[in-house]
Amino acid sequence: MALPFLFEFWAMPHQVTPEGDWTNWVIMGGRGAGKTRAGAEWVRSLVEGAGPKDAGRCKRIALVGETVAQVREVMVFGESGLLACSPPDRRPEWQASRRQLLWPNGAVAQVFSAHDPEALRGPQFDAAWVDELAKWKKARETWDMLQFGLRLGAHPQVCITTTPRNIGLLKELLEAEGTVTTHAPTEANKANLAKGFLAAVQARYAGTRLGRQELDGVLIEEAEGALWTPARLEAARVREVPEMSRIVVAVDPPVSGTASSDACGIIVAGVVTKGPVQDWRAYVLEDASVEGASPMAWAEAAVAAMHRWKAERMVAEVNQGGDLVEQVIRQVDPLISLRKVHASKGKSARAEPIAALYEQGRVSHFTGLGQLEDEMCQLTLHGFHGKGSPDRTDALVWALTELMILPAKSHMSPQVRTL
Repeated sequence: MALPFLFEFWAMPHQVTPEGDWTNWVIMGGRGAGKTRAGAEWVRSLVEGAGPKDAGRCKRIALVGETVAQVREVMVFGESGLLACSPPDRRPEWQASRRQLLWPNGAVAQVFSAHDPEALRGPQFDAAWVDELAKWKKARETWDMLQFGLRLGAHPQVCITTTPRNIGLLKELLEAEGTVTTHAPTEANKANLAKGFLAAVQARYAGTRLGRQELDGVLIEEAEGALWTPARLEAARVREVPEMSRIVVAVDPPVSGTASSDACGIIVAGVVTKGPVQDWRAYVLEDASVEGASPMAWAEAAVAAMHRWKAERMVAEVNQGGDLVEQVIRQVDPLISLRKVHASKGKSARAEPIAALYEQGRVSHFTGLGQLEDEMCQLTLHGFHGKGSPDRTDALVWALTELMILPAKSHMSPQVRTL
């Protein structure tokens, strides 16, 4: 009888409370990934003692959601909420008039709405469970008021369960000292989801940016002034591609080939050349990039992508490796058609004409390009705002330059080409 309530026996890795002296635990995951159960079980672990009436580590908990109704229906009465997770002899009593849960040992959890940050002014707590923070309209005001109330106990902690969205507060929390993060996609909890649900949503949203956010639980970031936006990339999405007139594989090799080096950007793209050159349309087909790979490993991956798509040419940037780039590629396939390119402009300057093609609606994205698209949305005219180097985006730029920009220039008059 007790086994169903021994969460440590059933918990998935992303639901296990992290060790260490953390302040904020962010559980970031897709829809149905088990975030609510993890939050409820964490509260249980704080308030319950050895016996039903024995004191636990915490006595005053704040439960904060977007609205009071959502706290009540999800965090308290939900199928994975506090009442459902608690064994009968330790189950708290819901006191509707006071908007609180009262445990047999005297511990209290008070309900608050993010629509009313001022309600948090005055009460004090030794822990808090915050749900779906990324969709709160008054996220920062509510969070700030909560921080002033966390003044009981030796070390107040907060558990944040949320599907990620690109808001400043969540990004600040993820980067803050004292924050630990666990992450899981929806699929991690498929054993507890309705039959057919996962297959249905994956069929509709897999490979899209919405799917990466809502199913994979990935934070989709966009830098201010980015050359590409999530909305524009979503508008470019296609699930089927026509027969290509020409396909290339572009490679942006890392400076070194160690486990800590930047990724080797490998992008497959094609073009349909019906009509005049201004009507040509490009398709980004695959992101075959590899991380922490040796020169031979990334060369093999690039050549494999070329054979997989029957590409006509490989385009490789040689600024970092010079002739060594060609040599390692030739070791894998000595007969491959290779164009070596040198970057004479900065990354943003090279990318700007390609971004213009997207604005004109002349580039489409096949599904499964989430990491590339995340990177693209961090590149601005003033530089890259993400971590590391935008190797995937560099490779994309080389591929689309080969397919779209160079042919367009060759069709211009000599006077225009020299401008």
